[in-house]
Amino acid sequence: MKPGQGEVLIAEGDVERADEEQCLVEEFRRQLDSGLWAAVPVIDVGGRRESRMVRSFEDVPRDADRVIFFPRAAGGR
Repeated sequence: MKPGQGEVLIAEGDVERADEEQCLVEEFRRQLDSGLWAAVPVIDVGGRRESRMVRSFEDVPRDADRVIFFPRAAGGR
């Protein structure tokens, strides 16, 4: 994360540790319940950076280094 780039660390932990994974799952759900969407950054074989939407913690790849939460578009449902 780069300071001043608009990123805020919400939670961090090791998914290999059950107690930390549970905290991550709970925070993930809390963010979605508050109305945010979630995406995981990926780099395709050509080196292009993209993101993939995720709807549950189980959809997040185990090797992902971050999940990005962002607000839905204004006026959208």
